[in-house]
Amino acid sequence: MTYRVAIVLLAAGASSRMRGRDKLLEQIDGKPLLRRVADVAWASTASEIVVVLGAEAEARFAALETLPFRIVKNPDWQSGMASSIRSGIESLDTGVDAAIILLGDMPEIRPELINETIAAFAPDRGIDIVRPVSASGPVGNPVLFGRRHFAALATLTGDTGAKSVIVANADSVHDLPTFDDSTLVDLDTPEAWAEWKSRQ
Repeated sequence: MTYRVAIVLLAAGASSRMRGRDKLLEQIDGKPLLRRVADVAWASTASEIVVVLGAEAEARFAALETLPFRIVKNPDWQSGMASSIRSGIESLDTGVDAAIILLGDMPEIRPELINETIAAFAPDRGIDIVRPVSASGPVGNPVLFGRRHFAALATLTGDTGAKSVIVANADSVHDLPTFDDSTLVDLDTPEAWAEWKSRQ
């Protein structure tokens, strides 16, 4: 069966730990990080892509150039990640079967991982949350949630993401093994950027 899976790309935060720089506009191979992640989303088999903007909205929108994404503005972005998840989830139409919450600051995410996540979604077998498990053990991002969980996602508050929804529905979770630690790499500080670039 073919399911409609949307990507909700979170790009609303203020990059407060970057000390004046916007992490989503940092250049990698001549391309802003946000555009790099957006290109990965576009190259996947997802049926729809929604980008949630808040802080620095104009500059981040410009980084997306002509990609045909639907943009959602989160007026409450300062309250934390949960408000961006709510904004993205509430914007999806009733025909969407699942949503992948994709963070905008993850430079090593690949289309293949997103496609494997979509392929693992099997609500008929009770699997409607899919999360990657890194080679070193910890759980990473992005995470897929079936429509059954949209109501819970829309009630999240603060800056804790969707961990509470995963914990409350442990029987529905499929851990997708990965063969590296790319799902753990997010770049929030100048030091993290410098260290990551030194390894490239």
